[in-house]
Amino acid sequence: MTNISVAVLQAERGPAETPSDLVLQLHVTDRDSITELMVRSAGRDREEYALSALRIGLLSLKHARGQVDAEVVRREADRLLTELNGVMEDYRSQLNNQLATTLKDYFDPTSGRLSERIERLVKRDGELEQLIRRQVGTDGSELAATLASYVGEDSLLMRTLDPDDSQGVMSALSTATQQVLENERNLILNQFSLDHQDSALSRLVREITDRSGQLRSDLAIEIQNMVSEFSLDRPESALSRLVGKVEQAQRRITEEFSLDNEKSALSRMSQLLTETQGVINDSLTLDNPQSALGRLRREITDILERHEQQAKSFQIDVTSTLETMKAKREEALRSTTHGLDFQDAVYDFVQRDAQRQNDIPRATCNSTGAIKYCKVGDAVIELSGDSAASGQRIVIEAKEDASYDLAKARVEIETARKNREALVGVFVFSSKTAPKGQETLLRHGDDVFLVWDADDLNSDVALKAGLSLARALSIRNQKTRQTESADIQSLDAAILEIESEAKRLVQMKTWTETIHANSEKMLTEIARIQKKLDKQLDALRHVSHELRGQALLNSRAAS
Repeated sequence: MTNISVAVLQAERGPAETPSDLVLQLHVTDRDSITELMVRSAGRDREEYALSALRIGLLSLKHARGQVDAEVVRREADRLLTELNGVMEDYRSQLNNQLATTLKDYFDPTSGRLSERIERLVKRDGELEQLIRRQVGTDGSELAATLASYVGEDSLLMRTLDPDDSQGVMSALSTATQQVLENERNLILNQFSLDHQDSALSRLVREITDRSGQLRSDLAIEIQNMVSEFSLDRPESALSRLVGKVEQAQRRITEEFSLDNEKSALSRMSQLLTETQGVINDSLTLDNPQSALGRLRREITDILERHEQQAKSFQIDVTSTLETMKAKREEALRSTTHGLDFQDAVYDFVQRDAQRQNDIPRATCNSTGAIKYCKVGDAVIELSGDSAASGQRIVIEAKEDASYDLAKARVEIETARKNREALVGVFVFSSKTAPKGQETLLRHGDDVFLVWDADDLNSDVALKAGLSLARALSIRNQKTRQTESADIQSLDAAILEIESEAKRLVQMKTWTETIHANSEKMLTEIARIQKKLDKQLDALRHVSHELRGQALLNSRAAS
């Protein structure tokens, strides 16, 4: 046990107040406390440690004393709560009984006061119906009387809107309107009256009269000047100078065509002809191998011999080539993929033609388009930025299938246009499976139908013409969509010209059956058609560039 002796040495304030400081002298005899205090060095460190220990002990004692008081308070509170609980139970029982009696008196469905009151309020001719009838009824209600006073037949509003009332709004509006119309009519008539000097018609008549007099005066002066220029009396006039020039030229011509004058042109020509006749006689004799005619005969003979040898060689080469192509074609027809070979040939031609036009070709036979799970449309050409229809698409569908006629082809190319989002379509029949009587080139609306032989170079003109026709249709559709004032007639003329020239390819196919007999005719027609096609293509390009320039000007003006 710890023994502590406490001595109060000094208190600066009275016992009634808590002092700000207190001096204690402690005598510690507990060994554990002494051991703990000896750990600290003597002086300030030990004193602060002792004060901390003292404070901790005092606070602990204070809390222990408060716990004892709280236990007493808790027991007393429990007792009060028990008594209060009993009193509340009695009061709750009484309150429930009184509340049940009161509610039954008011809300009982058979004898309650509330049911009776509601019945009197809502029954027929009840208090609520009578109140509503008095307020908003049709006869004699307050609402009807109020509306009648403001918007009734005898109200101020109806009298004001009455068209028969001379003091009403409608009468005043009609009078004002008639007055304004009368004033405007008089003003317009005055402008077209000759009675007023300042009217528009009077000023117009004066202006025309003044201009007519000035015109007659100027015309008389010009006529007088013109007459003087055609007068022979004046040596400076135009007619006099012309007559002088004609007489001088006549004398010069007479001198040049006179044989009496050795220096004249006719004399010199006669002498030259005499000398030339001798030379010609010597040159035109066939017996002289050194003469011009002899040399010409020898040259023509050599050319004919070389031409015959070249023709024989060409015939042999053409025969071997045709046999090779025929064998390859028969082998392709026997295979199961000859249809795909025709599609590849069409795409190769389309690709080369598009690259020459700076367009963008794309093979689409193995990819789906805008329609789900649909691959119709073998190739697509997107027109370049240099074209007047920049960005427009042309779809190409190629078929080497005998089951396709023109009606089925139209359905197929329409599906291809929708699937590839193109405005113009080109359907290519193979010449091996084309319908009987099918024209080489045919157009229906925005679709072009043509027959092409992949093995015949002469048939390439039809496919080229069909692609050119499709580009022209794209340009026309583009300008129609933009509603521009463009030269569409020139485009239509070029399209019709291409169609008419392409139909002549049918006649060319007949000529090519006999190469030796009709080769010259075929080459002539091919050159002629090629020239016309090139001319129409140049016209299309010219119109396309003009339309593009006009579109750029319109866009700049709009911006």
